Amino acid sequence: MSSDLFPAIAAFARVAHHASFTRAAAELGVSPSALSQTVRTLEGRLGVRLLDRSTRRVGVTEIGQRFLSDARLGLSALESAIDAVNESRERPAGLLRLNLSRTAADILVMPHFMAFTEAFPDITLEMNCDNALLDLVGNGFDAGIRLGENLAQDVVAVPLGSRHRIATVAAPRYLEGRTLPRTPEDLKAHRCLNARLGGSIYRWEFSHNGRDFDIETTGPLVTNDGDILLAAVRAGAGISCVFEVQVQDDLSAGRLVPLLKPWWPTFPGFYLYYPSRLHVPRKLRVFIDFMQQRLNG
Repeated sequence: MSSDLFPAIAAFARVAHHASFTRAAAELGVSPSALSQTVRTLEGRLGVRLLDRSTRRVGVTEIGQRFLSDARLGLSALESAIDAVNESRERPAGLLRLNLSRTAADILVMPHFMAFTEAFPDITLEMNCDNALLDLVGNGFDAGIRLGENLAQDVVAVPLGSRHRIATVAAPRYLEGRTLPRTPEDLKAHRCLNARLGGSIYRWEFSHNGRDFDIETTGPLVTNDGDILLAAVRAGAGISCVFEVQVQDDLSAGRLVPLLKPWWPTFPGFYLYYPSRLHVPRKLRVFIDFMQQRLNG
């Protein structure tokens, strides 16, 4: 195949990623009509239809999915080659795309974001906050940040920070006039605020006297957004479990009350991870070094 098709293949990959010519065109800095013509030309050269177009959405055909799967490795190799060239520049630069949970962003990245941008002003940090475990390469991410227990086997994992405890907490307003839970089983009589992680509702985990277990809780709220969850528990809507580090100030100030503390479990810390087969671009290497120095001492 002629190498002049490479830009069109890359353009097709971005349209497939966004499921939209408009969003892909905005990312690539071209007009939607020009991008559409580029993909049509590619389809003409290949003799197949790669995309199903309608007024509402853009979908990838079955043969388009197979072609995209085969092409991604080549596109990643080209991106790595470009990154390697960019490493010769005096300062690290470029777009660094991370996939991470909102909790990881709040606990790990945002407290050090300003210091990082001041140290590396030519790097643009894009954080896609999503509780789902997405395919990094297929979705165009340089790296992800997750708890160690959620990592796949075929990745390079770099520890960021220490272990974390999950705290069970409630606001004084909620607890007023209610019997405090003495054991995790008592939570079944309370209004519990729940988090959706990926496709399932998180089962609250506890640890006591060497026994680890989890329970199902119910209540007036289920959300995949940590800010919403914290706002609801602070408002007195019910009991929730969150990372202790997220509510340390609330606990110290008495805005939240610790519950079931002898049962709080401890988890391995967060890890930054990336595909082992990929060249590590300089922008990612400096981010890893910076975060490890700030978080690991």
